[in-house]
Amino acid sequence: MTLGRMVIDDRFELVEQLGSGGMGTVWRAYDLALHREVALKEVRPSGPTEEDPVRARMLRERVLREARALARIDHPNVVTIHHIVDTPEMAHPWIVMELVRGRSLRDRLAQGPLAPAEAARLGRGILAALWTAHAAGICHRDVKPANVLLRADGSPVLTDFGIAALRDAPGLTASGDLVGSPEYIAPERLRGQEGNPASDLWSLGMLLYVAVEGYNPMRRDTTMATLAAVLNGRVPPPRQAGPLVNVLMALLTQDPAARPAAAELDRMLGQAADQSPDTQPPFPVPRRRSRRLRAVTIAGAVTLSVVLTTLVLLPNVQNDPGDKATPEVSHSSGGLATSSVTSSAEPTTENTKSGTLLTPSRIMEVIKAMEEAAGGTKFTRFVVYDEYATADAFVRGRKGVYDTFTYRDGQVSHRRGSFLMPGQRAVTLRSFNWSALPGLQRTADRKLGITDPTMRYVILEGSWVFANNQPVLLVYVIDDYHAAGYLAADIRGKVLKMVPWGN
Repeated sequence: MTLGRMVIDDRFELVEQLGSGGMGTVWRAYDLALHREVALKEVRPSGPTEEDPVRARMLRERVLREARALARIDHPNVVTIHHIVDTPEMAHPWIVMELVRGRSLRDRLAQGPLAPAEAARLGRGILAALWTAHAAGICHRDVKPANVLLRADGSPVLTDFGIAALRDAPGLTASGDLVGSPEYIAPERLRGQEGNPASDLWSLGMLLYVAVEGYNPMRRDTTMATLAAVLNGRVPPPRQAGPLVNVLMALLTQDPAARPAAAELDRMLGQAADQSPDTQPPFPVPRRRSRRLRAVTIAGAVTLSVVLTTLVLLPNVQNDPGDKATPEVSHSSGGLATSSVTSSAEPTTENTKSGTLLTPSRIMEVIKAMEEAAGGTKFTRFVVYDEYATADAFVRGRKGVYDTFTYRDGQVSHRRGSFLMPGQRAVTLRSFNWSALPGLQRTADRKLGITDPTMRYVILEGSWVFANNQPVLLVYVIDDYHAAGYLAADIRGKVLKMVPWGN
Protein backbone atom coordinates (compact mmCIF):
# COMPACT_ATOMS: atom_id res chain seq x y z
CA MET A 1 0.00 0.00 0.00
CA THR A 2 1.49 3.35 -1.00
CA LEU A 3 1.17 6.75 0.69
CA GLY A 4 -1.48 9.15 -0.64
CA ARG A 5 -3.32 6.53 -2.60
CA MET A 6 -4.24 2.93 -1.92
CA VAL A 7 -2.25 0.54 -4.09
CA ILE A 8 -2.45 -3.12 -3.16
CA ASP A 9 0.63 -5.29 -3.69
CA ASP A 10 2.32 -2.36 -5.54
CA ARG A 11 0.06 -3.10 -8.51
CA PHE A 12 -3.67 -2.63 -7.93
CA GLU A 13 -4.84 0.93 -7.34
CA LEU A 14 -8.22 1.17 -5.59
CA VAL A 15 -10.61 3.47 -7.45
CA GLU A 16 -13.98 3.17 -5.74
CA GLN A 17 -15.92 0.93 -3.42
CA LEU A 18 -18.52 -1.18 -5.23
CA GLY A 19 -20.15 -2.93 -2.29
CA SER A 20 -19.60 -4.48 1.11
CA GLY A 21 -20.96 -7.27 3.24
CA GLY A 22 -20.26 -9.49 6.20
CA MET A 23 -17.07 -10.87 4.68
CA GLY A 24 -15.49 -7.67 3.39
CA THR A 25 -15.58 -5.13 0.60
CA VAL A 26 -15.40 -5.23 -3.18
CA TRP A 27 -13.51 -2.42 -4.97
CA ARG A 28 -13.10 -1.28 -8.53
CA ALA A 29 -9.36 -1.08 -9.08
CA TYR A 30 -6.83 -0.38 -11.81
CA ASP A 31 -4.13 -2.91 -12.67
CA LEU A 32 -1.02 -0.77 -13.10
CA ALA A 33 0.89 -3.59 -14.78
CA LEU A 34 -1.67 -4.62 -17.42
CA HIS A 35 -3.48 -1.26 -17.69
CA ARG A 36 -6.97 -2.60 -17.16
CA GLU A 37 -9.73 -2.33 -14.58
CA VAL A 38 -10.36 -5.24 -12.24
CA ALA A 39 -12.42 -6.02 -9.15
CA LEU A 40 -10.62 -6.48 -5.84
CA LYS A 41 -12.32 -8.34 -3.04
CA GLU A 42 -10.97 -7.26 0.33
CA VAL A 43 -11.75 -10.21 2.56
CA ARG A 44 -12.09 -8.64 5.99
CA PRO A 45 -15.05 -9.73 8.13
CA SER A 46 -16.57 -7.56 10.81
CA GLY A 47 -14.72 -7.82 14.11
CA PRO A 48 -11.00 -8.15 14.71
CA THR A 49 -9.30 -11.35 13.61
CA GLU A 50 -5.96 -10.49 15.20
CA GLU A 51 -7.32 -11.45 18.61
CA ASP A 52 -8.58 -14.78 17.28
CA PRO A 53 -5.82 -16.62 15.39
CA VAL A 54 -8.17 -19.54 14.65
CA ARG A 55 -10.65 -17.20 12.99
CA ALA A 56 -7.84 -15.49 11.07
CA ARG A 57 -6.62 -18.84 9.79
CA MET A 58 -10.12 -19.88 8.74
CA LEU A 59 -10.55 -16.54 6.94
CA ARG A 60 -7.40 -17.09 4.88
CA GLU A 61 -8.42 -20.65 4.15
CA ARG A 62 -11.79 -19.41 2.97
CA VAL A 63 -10.12 -16.97 0.58
CA LEU A 64 -7.95 -19.75 -0.80
CA ARG A 65 -11.03 -21.95 -1.14
CA GLU A 66 -12.83 -19.32 -3.17
CA ALA A 67 -9.78 -18.79 -5.37
CA ARG A 68 -9.35 -22.51 -5.96
CA ALA A 69 -13.03 -22.96 -6.66
CA LEU A 70 -13.07 -20.18 -9.23
CA ALA A 71 -9.81 -21.38 -10.78
CA ARG A 72 -11.47 -24.72 -11.56
CA ILE A 73 -14.30 -23.12 -13.49
CA ASP A 74 -13.99 -21.58 -16.95
CA HIS A 75 -17.42 -20.38 -18.00
CA PRO A 76 -18.86 -17.03 -19.15
CA ASN A 77 -21.55 -17.19 -16.42
CA VAL A 78 -18.96 -17.53 -13.65
CA VAL A 79 -16.77 -14.62 -12.56
CA THR A 80 -13.12 -15.07 -13.60
CA ILE A 81 -10.33 -14.94 -11.03
CA HIS A 82 -7.02 -13.32 -12.02
CA HIS A 83 -4.82 -13.28 -8.95
CA ILE A 84 -4.68 -13.59 -5.16
CA VAL A 85 -2.77 -11.30 -2.79
CA ASP A 86 -1.85 -12.94 0.51
CA THR A 87 1.49 -11.87 1.98
CA PRO A 88 2.76 -11.44 5.56
CA GLU A 89 2.75 -7.66 5.03
CA MET A 90 -1.01 -7.63 4.34
CA ALA A 91 -3.43 -7.53 7.24
CA HIS A 92 -5.89 -9.65 5.29
CA PRO A 93 -6.06 -11.35 1.87
CA TRP A 94 -7.41 -9.93 -1.37
CA ILE A 95 -8.83 -11.64 -4.47
CA VAL A 96 -8.34 -10.04 -7.88
CA MET A 97 -11.21 -10.84 -10.24
CA GLU A 98 -12.77 -9.78 -13.50
CA LEU A 99 -14.73 -6.54 -13.25
CA VAL A 100 -18.34 -7.19 -14.27
CA ARG A 101 -19.69 -3.87 -15.48
CA GLY A 102 -23.23 -4.08 -14.26
CA ARG A 103 -25.38 -4.24 -11.19
CA SER A 104 -26.38 -7.20 -9.08
CA LEU A 105 -29.65 -9.05 -9.50
CA ARG A 106 -30.59 -7.86 -6.02
CA ASP A 107 -30.30 -4.25 -7.18
CA ARG A 108 -32.39 -5.03 -10.27
CA LEU A 109 -35.14 -6.72 -8.24
CA ALA A 110 -35.33 -3.71 -5.93
CA GLN A 111 -37.00 -1.98 -8.90
CA GLY A 112 -39.66 -4.68 -9.23
CA PRO A 113 -40.12 -8.31 -10.31
CA LEU A 114 -39.09 -9.80 -13.65
CA ALA A 115 -41.40 -11.11 -16.34
CA PRO A 116 -41.47 -14.95 -16.23
CA ALA A 117 -39.78 -15.35 -19.62
CA GLU A 118 -36.98 -12.96 -18.61
CA ALA A 119 -36.52 -14.83 -15.33
CA ALA A 120 -36.38 -18.13 -17.23
CA ARG A 121 -33.59 -16.83 -19.48
CA LEU A 122 -31.74 -15.59 -16.42
CA GLY A 123 -32.25 -18.96 -14.75
CA ARG A 124 -30.71 -20.80 -17.70
CA GLY A 125 -27.54 -18.72 -17.38
CA ILE A 126 -27.26 -19.33 -13.64
CA LEU A 127 -27.97 -23.02 -14.19
CA ALA A 128 -25.17 -23.17 -16.75
CA ALA A 129 -22.80 -21.75 -14.14
CA LEU A 130 -23.96 -24.22 -11.50
CA TRP A 131 -23.80 -27.14 -13.92
CA THR A 132 -20.19 -26.31 -14.71
CA ALA A 133 -19.35 -25.90 -11.01
CA HIS A 134 -21.02 -29.19 -10.10
CA ALA A 135 -19.10 -30.96 -12.88
CA ALA A 136 -15.92 -29.64 -11.26
CA GLY A 137 -16.99 -31.04 -7.88
CA ILE A 138 -18.08 -27.69 -6.42
CA CYS A 139 -21.37 -26.83 -4.70
CA HIS A 140 -21.86 -23.07 -4.44
CA ARG A 141 -24.05 -23.14 -1.28
CA ASP A 142 -25.02 -19.45 -1.42
CA VAL A 143 -27.03 -18.88 -4.61
CA LYS A 144 -29.02 -15.66 -4.10
CA PRO A 145 -29.69 -12.40 -6.00
CA ALA A 146 -26.82 -10.55 -4.31
CA ASN A 147 -24.37 -13.13 -5.69
CA VAL A 148 -25.55 -12.80 -9.28
CA LEU A 149 -24.11 -9.92 -11.30
CA LEU A 150 -25.68 -8.76 -14.56
CA ARG A 151 -23.54 -7.84 -17.53
CA ALA A 152 -24.55 -4.97 -19.79
CA ASP A 153 -26.40 -7.39 -22.08
CA GLY A 154 -28.36 -8.80 -19.12
CA SER A 155 -26.53 -12.15 -18.94
CA PRO A 156 -25.90 -13.35 -15.36
CA VAL A 157 -22.53 -13.97 -13.72
CA LEU A 158 -22.41 -16.11 -10.60
CA THR A 159 -19.93 -14.89 -8.02
CA ASP A 160 -18.92 -15.27 -4.36
CA PHE A 161 -17.75 -18.88 -4.10
CA GLY A 162 -16.30 -18.16 -0.65
CA ILE A 163 -18.41 -20.79 1.11
CA ALA A 164 -18.39 -23.29 -1.73
CA ALA A 165 -18.09 -26.95 -0.79
CA LEU A 166 -15.26 -28.59 -2.71
CA ARG A 167 -15.52 -32.32 -3.14
CA ASP A 168 -11.89 -32.91 -2.19
CA ALA A 169 -11.41 -30.17 0.42
CA PRO A 170 -11.98 -30.46 4.17
CA GLY A 171 -14.71 -28.41 5.81
CA LEU A 172 -13.77 -25.08 7.37
CA THR A 173 -16.68 -24.41 9.70
CA ALA A 174 -17.20 -25.78 13.15
CA SER A 175 -19.99 -28.30 13.64
CA GLY A 176 -23.36 -26.58 13.76
CA ASP A 177 -22.31 -23.43 11.91
CA LEU A 178 -24.81 -22.19 9.36
CA VAL A 179 -23.25 -21.72 5.92
CA GLY A 180 -25.40 -19.74 3.49
CA SER A 181 -28.23 -17.22 3.50
CA PRO A 182 -31.16 -18.45 5.63
CA GLU A 183 -34.00 -17.59 3.26
CA TYR A 184 -32.30 -19.27 0.27
CA ILE A 185 -30.86 -22.33 1.98
CA ALA A 186 -32.21 -25.77 1.05
CA PRO A 187 -34.15 -27.58 3.82
CA GLU A 188 -32.00 -30.74 3.64
CA ARG A 189 -28.92 -28.68 4.51
CA LEU A 190 -30.59 -27.67 7.77
CA ARG A 191 -30.89 -31.40 8.45
CA GLY A 192 -27.14 -31.87 8.01
CA GLN A 193 -27.10 -33.13 4.42
CA GLU A 194 -24.25 -31.33 2.67
CA GLY A 195 -22.50 -31.71 -0.67
CA ASN A 196 -25.60 -32.39 -2.78
CA PRO A 197 -25.75 -30.31 -5.99
CA ALA A 198 -29.56 -30.48 -5.76
CA SER A 199 -29.32 -28.08 -2.81
CA ASP A 200 -28.04 -25.39 -5.18
CA LEU A 201 -31.05 -26.08 -7.39
CA TRP A 202 -33.43 -25.39 -4.49
CA SER A 203 -31.66 -22.05 -4.00
CA LEU A 204 -31.98 -21.34 -7.72
CA GLY A 205 -35.69 -22.12 -7.49
CA MET A 206 -36.10 -19.72 -4.58
CA LEU A 207 -34.15 -17.05 -6.47
CA LEU A 208 -36.51 -17.43 -9.46
CA TYR A 209 -39.54 -17.38 -7.15
CA VAL A 210 -38.36 -14.07 -5.68
CA ALA A 211 -37.59 -12.74 -9.16
CA VAL A 212 -41.13 -13.20 -10.47
CA GLU A 213 -43.26 -13.00 -7.30
CA GLY A 214 -41.49 -9.99 -5.81
CA TYR A 215 -40.93 -11.36 -2.30
CA ASN A 216 -39.21 -14.20 -0.46
CA PRO A 217 -41.79 -16.55 1.09
CA MET A 218 -39.29 -17.86 3.65
CA ARG A 219 -38.24 -14.53 5.14
CA ARG A 220 -39.40 -13.81 8.71
CA ASP A 221 -38.60 -11.27 11.43
CA THR A 222 -35.76 -13.33 12.89
CA THR A 223 -33.17 -15.75 11.56
CA MET A 224 -34.57 -18.56 13.72
CA ALA A 225 -38.08 -17.99 12.41
CA THR A 226 -36.77 -17.96 8.85
CA LEU A 227 -34.93 -21.24 9.39
CA ALA A 228 -38.06 -22.76 10.89
CA ALA A 229 -40.03 -21.73 7.80
CA VAL A 230 -37.40 -23.28 5.52
CA LEU A 231 -37.33 -26.49 7.54
CA ASN A 232 -41.12 -26.65 7.37
CA GLY A 233 -40.76 -26.34 3.60
CA ARG A 234 -44.19 -24.83 2.98
CA VAL A 235 -43.84 -22.60 -0.05
CA PRO A 236 -46.99 -20.72 -1.11
CA PRO A 237 -48.15 -21.38 -4.67
CA PRO A 238 -46.67 -18.85 -7.12
CA ARG A 239 -49.22 -16.48 -8.63
CA GLN A 240 -47.20 -14.41 -11.09
CA ALA A 241 -44.95 -17.15 -12.48
CA GLY A 242 -46.95 -17.99 -15.62
CA PRO A 243 -44.89 -20.49 -17.66
CA LEU A 244 -42.39 -20.78 -14.78
CA VAL A 245 -44.92 -22.46 -12.48
CA ASN A 246 -43.81 -25.99 -13.37
CA VAL A 247 -40.15 -25.06 -12.90
CA LEU A 248 -40.77 -23.64 -9.43
CA MET A 249 -42.92 -26.62 -8.46
CA ALA A 250 -40.17 -29.00 -9.55
CA LEU A 251 -37.33 -27.17 -7.76
CA LEU A 252 -39.00 -26.19 -4.49
CA THR A 253 -39.76 -29.70 -3.35
CA GLN A 254 -38.51 -31.11 -0.04
CA ASP A 255 -36.96 -34.24 -1.54
CA PRO A 256 -33.67 -33.33 -3.28
CA ALA A 257 -33.85 -36.52 -5.35
CA ALA A 258 -37.17 -35.37 -6.82
CA ARG A 259 -35.70 -32.15 -8.23
CA PRO A 260 -34.99 -32.31 -11.97
CA ALA A 261 -31.55 -33.07 -13.33
CA ALA A 262 -29.72 -30.13 -14.89
CA ALA A 263 -30.46 -31.19 -18.48
CA GLU A 264 -34.19 -31.56 -17.80
CA LEU A 265 -34.25 -28.27 -15.89
CA ASP A 266 -32.54 -26.49 -18.77
CA ARG A 267 -35.21 -27.87 -21.12
CA MET A 268 -37.99 -26.64 -18.81
CA LEU A 269 -36.43 -23.19 -18.50
CA GLY A 270 -35.93 -22.99 -22.26
CA GLN A 271 -39.59 -23.77 -22.82
CA ALA A 272 -40.64 -21.10 -20.31
CA ALA A 273 -38.23 -18.57 -21.86
CA ASP A 274 -39.91 -19.01 -25.25
CA GLN A 275 -43.09 -17.48 -23.83
CA SER A 276 -41.93 -13.88 -24.20
CA PRO A 277 -43.93 -10.83 -25.31
CA ASP A 278 -41.84 -10.38 -28.45
CA THR A 279 -42.30 -13.92 -29.73
CA GLN A 280 -45.15 -16.26 -30.44
CA PRO A 281 -46.23 -18.41 -27.46
CA PRO A 282 -44.60 -21.85 -27.42
CA PHE A 283 -47.93 -23.64 -27.13
CA PRO A 284 -50.39 -23.80 -30.05
CA VAL A 285 -53.40 -21.51 -29.99
CA PRO A 286 -56.66 -23.48 -29.60
CA ARG A 287 -59.31 -23.65 -32.25
CA ARG A 288 -62.33 -21.56 -31.42
CA ARG A 289 -64.85 -23.21 -29.11
CA SER A 290 -68.28 -22.02 -28.12
CA ARG A 291 -68.08 -19.06 -25.75
CA ARG A 292 -69.76 -20.95 -22.91
CA LEU A 293 -67.61 -24.07 -23.27
CA ARG A 294 -64.44 -22.01 -23.57
CA ALA A 295 -65.29 -20.02 -20.44
CA VAL A 296 -65.99 -23.20 -18.49
CA THR A 297 -62.72 -24.77 -19.69
CA ILE A 298 -60.58 -21.78 -18.75
CA ALA A 299 -62.29 -21.38 -15.37
CA GLY A 300 -61.78 -25.07 -14.64
CA ALA A 301 -58.16 -24.90 -15.70
CA VAL A 302 -57.49 -21.95 -13.40
CA THR A 303 -59.18 -23.62 -10.46
CA LEU A 304 -57.54 -27.02 -10.83
CA SER A 305 -54.14 -25.51 -11.65
CA VAL A 306 -54.28 -23.65 -8.33
CA VAL A 307 -55.41 -26.79 -6.52
CA LEU A 308 -52.67 -28.94 -8.10
CA THR A 309 -50.03 -26.34 -7.38
CA THR A 310 -51.23 -26.08 -3.78
CA LEU A 311 -51.10 -29.85 -3.33
CA VAL A 312 -47.53 -30.01 -4.60
CA LEU A 313 -46.15 -26.91 -2.91
CA LEU A 314 -48.32 -27.17 0.24
CA PRO A 315 -50.60 -24.54 1.83
CA ASN A 316 -50.26 -20.79 2.10
CA VAL A 317 -47.45 -19.11 3.97
CA GLN A 318 -48.34 -15.44 4.18
CA ASN A 319 -45.81 -12.81 3.27
CA ASP A 320 -44.17 -11.44 6.35
CA PRO A 321 -45.66 -7.97 6.98
CA GLY A 322 -42.31 -6.92 8.42
CA ASP A 323 -40.54 -7.56 5.14
CA LYS A 324 -39.88 -4.00 4.01
CA ALA A 325 -38.00 -5.18 0.92
CA THR A 326 -41.16 -6.68 -0.59
CA PRO A 327 -42.08 -4.69 -3.72
CA GLU A 328 -45.67 -4.50 -4.88
CA VAL A 329 -46.53 -7.40 -7.16
CA SER A 330 -47.79 -6.59 -10.63
CA HIS A 331 -50.71 -8.62 -12.00
CA SER A 332 -49.91 -7.87 -15.63
CA SER A 333 -47.63 -10.83 -16.25
CA GLY A 334 -50.36 -13.45 -16.32
CA GLY A 335 -51.41 -16.23 -13.99
CA LEU A 336 -51.39 -19.97 -13.84
CA ALA A 337 -53.64 -20.50 -16.86
CA THR A 338 -51.55 -18.74 -19.51
CA SER A 339 -51.19 -21.96 -21.44
CA SER A 340 -54.17 -23.87 -20.11
CA VAL A 341 -55.98 -24.43 -23.42
CA THR A 342 -54.37 -25.82 -26.55
CA SER A 343 -55.45 -27.51 -29.73
CA SER A 344 -55.36 -31.27 -29.90
CA ALA A 345 -55.73 -34.17 -32.25
CA GLU A 346 -55.65 -37.92 -31.84
CA PRO A 347 -52.41 -39.00 -33.52
CA THR A 348 -52.54 -41.55 -36.32
CA THR A 349 -50.05 -42.66 -38.96
CA GLU A 350 -50.43 -39.25 -40.59
CA ASN A 351 -51.99 -35.96 -39.66
CA THR A 352 -55.62 -35.90 -38.59
CA LYS A 353 -55.45 -32.16 -38.05
CA SER A 354 -54.71 -29.89 -40.97
CA GLY A 355 -51.32 -28.24 -40.74
CA THR A 356 -49.83 -30.14 -37.78
CA LEU A 357 -46.07 -30.56 -37.87
CA LEU A 358 -46.14 -33.71 -35.73
CA THR A 359 -46.03 -36.17 -38.62
CA PRO A 360 -42.98 -37.85 -40.20
CA SER A 361 -43.35 -36.09 -43.54
CA ARG A 362 -43.87 -32.61 -42.05
CA ILE A 363 -40.96 -33.06 -39.64
CA MET A 364 -38.67 -33.91 -42.56
CA GLU A 365 -39.80 -30.67 -44.24
CA VAL A 366 -38.91 -28.77 -41.07
CA ILE A 367 -35.51 -30.47 -40.80
CA LYS A 368 -34.64 -29.57 -44.38
CA ALA A 369 -35.55 -25.93 -43.73
CA MET A 370 -33.58 -25.87 -40.47
CA GLU A 371 -30.46 -27.33 -42.08
CA GLU A 372 -30.59 -24.78 -44.90
CA ALA A 373 -31.02 -21.89 -42.47
CA ALA A 374 -28.27 -23.09 -40.11
CA GLY A 375 -25.88 -24.03 -42.91
CA GLY A 376 -25.18 -27.43 -41.40
CA THR A 377 -26.60 -30.61 -39.94
CA LYS A 378 -25.26 -30.48 -36.38
CA PHE A 379 -27.83 -29.54 -33.75
CA THR A 380 -28.03 -30.04 -29.99
CA ARG A 381 -31.79 -29.80 -29.46
CA PHE A 382 -34.89 -29.99 -31.67
CA VAL A 383 -38.43 -29.27 -30.40
CA VAL A 384 -41.56 -29.74 -32.50
CA TYR A 385 -45.05 -28.52 -31.56
CA ASP A 386 -48.22 -28.73 -33.63
CA GLU A 387 -47.70 -25.37 -35.29
CA TYR A 388 -44.01 -24.53 -35.01
CA ALA A 389 -40.58 -25.95 -34.20
CA THR A 390 -37.28 -24.72 -32.75
CA ALA A 391 -33.74 -26.04 -33.10
CA ASP A 392 -30.45 -25.13 -31.41
CA ALA A 393 -27.59 -25.31 -33.89
CA PHE A 394 -23.86 -25.18 -33.27
CA VAL A 395 -22.27 -21.93 -34.44
CA ARG A 396 -19.43 -22.41 -36.91
CA GLY A 397 -16.13 -21.05 -35.70
CA ARG A 398 -17.43 -20.50 -32.15
CA LYS A 399 -16.71 -23.36 -29.80
CA GLY A 400 -19.35 -24.08 -27.19
CA VAL A 401 -22.08 -21.72 -28.43
CA TYR A 402 -25.33 -22.21 -30.30
CA ASP A 403 -27.96 -20.18 -32.15
CA THR A 404 -31.69 -20.86 -32.12
CA PHE A 405 -33.83 -21.26 -35.25
CA THR A 406 -37.63 -21.20 -35.30
CA TYR A 407 -39.80 -22.69 -38.06
CA ARG A 408 -43.33 -21.37 -38.51
CA ASP A 409 -45.62 -21.28 -41.56
CA GLY A 410 -42.84 -22.44 -43.87
CA GLN A 411 -40.41 -19.71 -42.76
CA VAL A 412 -37.34 -19.96 -40.52
CA SER A 413 -36.30 -17.12 -38.22
CA HIS A 414 -32.97 -16.89 -36.41
CA ARG A 415 -31.87 -15.43 -33.11
CA ARG A 416 -28.64 -15.53 -31.16
CA GLY A 417 -28.53 -18.33 -28.62
CA SER A 418 -26.16 -18.82 -25.70
CA PHE A 419 -23.42 -21.08 -24.37
CA LEU A 420 -23.83 -24.85 -24.38
CA MET A 421 -24.20 -26.75 -21.15
CA PRO A 422 -21.40 -29.15 -20.22
CA GLY A 423 -22.00 -32.53 -21.82
CA GLN A 424 -24.37 -31.31 -24.53
CA ARG A 425 -23.66 -33.22 -27.72
CA ALA A 426 -24.39 -32.82 -31.40
CA VAL A 427 -27.17 -34.77 -33.07
CA THR A 428 -28.09 -35.08 -36.73
CA LEU A 429 -31.84 -34.54 -36.92
CA ARG A 430 -32.21 -36.99 -39.79
CA SER A 431 -30.63 -39.75 -37.71
CA PHE A 432 -33.87 -40.41 -35.84
CA ASN A 433 -36.35 -42.94 -37.26
CA TRP A 434 -39.18 -40.44 -37.63
CA SER A 435 -41.45 -43.09 -39.20
CA ALA A 436 -41.73 -44.53 -35.68
CA LEU A 437 -43.24 -41.31 -34.31
CA PRO A 438 -46.96 -42.10 -34.88
CA GLY A 439 -46.60 -45.41 -33.03
CA LEU A 440 -44.75 -43.70 -30.17
CA GLN A 441 -47.53 -41.12 -29.95
CA ARG A 442 -50.17 -43.84 -29.72
CA THR A 443 -48.18 -45.64 -27.04
CA ALA A 444 -47.78 -42.40 -25.10
CA ASP A 445 -51.52 -41.74 -25.28
CA ARG A 446 -52.33 -45.21 -23.98
CA LYS A 447 -49.79 -45.50 -21.19
CA LEU A 448 -48.99 -42.06 -19.78
CA GLY A 449 -52.24 -41.65 -17.85
CA ILE A 450 -53.33 -38.38 -19.46
CA THR A 451 -57.04 -39.02 -20.02
CA ASP A 452 -57.91 -35.91 -22.03
CA PRO A 453 -54.71 -34.67 -23.74
CA THR A 454 -54.81 -31.21 -25.29
CA MET A 455 -51.19 -30.76 -26.27
CA ARG A 456 -48.39 -32.93 -27.63
CA TYR A 457 -44.84 -32.08 -28.57
CA VAL A 458 -41.54 -33.88 -29.08
CA ILE A 459 -37.94 -33.05 -28.17
CA LEU A 460 -34.85 -34.60 -29.74
CA GLU A 461 -31.83 -34.17 -27.45
CA GLY A 462 -28.22 -34.82 -28.38
CA SER A 463 -27.59 -36.81 -25.19
CA TRP A 464 -29.46 -38.07 -22.14
CA VAL A 465 -28.23 -39.73 -18.95
CA PHE A 466 -30.52 -42.77 -18.96
CA ALA A 467 -29.70 -43.33 -22.66
CA ASN A 468 -25.97 -43.65 -21.92
CA ASN A 469 -25.47 -40.09 -23.19
CA GLN A 470 -26.83 -41.02 -26.62
CA PRO A 471 -29.51 -39.07 -28.55
CA VAL A 472 -33.04 -39.52 -27.25
CA LEU A 473 -36.52 -38.47 -28.38
CA LEU A 474 -38.96 -37.33 -25.69
CA VAL A 475 -42.67 -37.53 -26.57
CA TYR A 476 -44.73 -35.32 -24.25
CA VAL A 477 -48.49 -35.45 -23.59
CA ILE A 478 -50.20 -32.70 -21.53
CA ASP A 479 -53.78 -31.81 -20.63
CA ASP A 480 -55.54 -28.52 -19.84
CA TYR A 481 -54.61 -28.81 -16.17
CA HIS A 482 -50.86 -29.19 -16.74
CA ALA A 483 -50.88 -32.91 -15.99
CA ALA A 484 -47.98 -34.21 -18.08
CA GLY A 485 -46.11 -37.39 -18.88
CA TYR A 486 -43.48 -38.37 -21.38
CA LEU A 487 -42.07 -41.32 -23.27
CA ALA A 488 -38.38 -41.59 -24.18
CA ALA A 489 -37.11 -43.48 -27.23
CA ASP A 490 -33.72 -44.06 -28.84
CA ILE A 491 -32.90 -42.96 -32.41
CA ARG A 492 -34.33 -46.22 -33.80
CA GLY A 493 -37.68 -45.53 -32.15
CA LYS A 494 -37.33 -48.12 -29.39
CA VAL A 495 -39.00 -47.11 -26.12
CA LEU A 496 -36.41 -46.60 -23.36
CA LYS A 497 -38.49 -45.17 -20.55
CA MET A 498 -42.07 -44.21 -19.64
CA VAL A 499 -42.72 -41.44 -17.12
CA PRO A 500 -46.51 -41.33 -16.57
CA TRP A 501 -48.38 -38.46 -14.90
CA GLY A 502 -47.77 -38.50 -11.16
CA ASN A 503 -44.35 -40.19 -11.29
